[in-house]
Amino acid sequence: MAIHIAAIADAKSPQPAATSLSVAYTVAVSGWLLSAGVYIAAKWVSVEMPPWALCFWRLSLACLILLPIVHRHYGAMLKLLRSRPLELLLVAGIGLAICQGLIFTGLQYTDATTAGIIMALTPVMTMVLAHFLAGEAMGVRQAIGAAISLIGMLVIVTHGDPAALRSLWANAGELFIVGSALAFAFYSVLLRRFKFELERLPLLVLLLGVAAAVTIPLYGLELARDERSALDGNGLLALAYVAGPGGALMYYLYNRSVDTLGATRAGMMLYLQTVFVAMLAYLFLGEGLHGYDIVGAAVIVAGLLVAMLPGLRASAH
Repeated sequence: MAIHIAAIADAKSPQPAATSLSVAYTVAVSGWLLSAGVYIAAKWVSVEMPPWALCFWRLSLACLILLPIVHRHYGAMLKLLRSRPLELLLVAGIGLAICQGLIFTGLQYTDATTAGIIMALTPVMTMVLAHFLAGEAMGVRQAIGAAISLIGMLVIVTHGDPAALRSLWANAGELFIVGSALAFAFYSVLLRRFKFELERLPLLVLLLGVAAAVTIPLYGLELARDERSALDGNGLLALAYVAGPGGALMYYLYNRSVDTLGATRAGMMLYLQTVFVAMLAYLFLGEGLHGYDIVGAAVIVAGLLVAMLPGLRASAH
């Protein structure tokens, strides 16, 4: 889930030196691998730990772990919190609380592999929303690519059966993951629109804290419904991973890679997460790729290539 920090871009993207390029890519790959592990851990304890409990504790603990690292920015963070609380609440609530909560909820009903494939849609969703909400340009080729990717998503959500469109409620897990991808797309657009004047990592830590506060009512609702976390050995192990290596460490490593590679190049490595999720799900959860996953993934990738490759070529000159 390093996608959250990938969306926070500084105005100037640094150009990496040749000597540091391999290190930067190694750090970025490590970040996406740790991020993929969050899907596996959440699926592993989905029966024992309700989604909003996992979301609240992941956000809270990751924020507390990273807080000392950004101590020099406490003044600027407090100033931003006082001056723009509603904007921070909106961005953190949608992009870190709702987005992650929907992923964890979806993993109660669907497998991690499918969730990882659907989340690969976020760049296309972001491009479409940026066009309609922020007036960013989107050409015919980009629109066609977005439509193709949408078809791929529908293949996965309906399990390859068009008749299932009449009863999408039967595939609630996939729909929750689609909602999460949409929430992240909104988050990306809002970050561009609001342009918070704070460095990437301190801003992320501030957003993590605000998002944790947003999840408190939803966590409380789970407790009221007697959906209590089973913090036994498995639950504690999963929580330790998603908050530590898969939370604070992943965010820190990915922030370093963005500093070196720039947000665009580091963000393009999002698709490694999909591959890592599938590999880890096979190794640790015994999941396999369904036929509709393979077809849907192929269609999504085709749409991404149609939508994005021309732009990448143009930017290379």
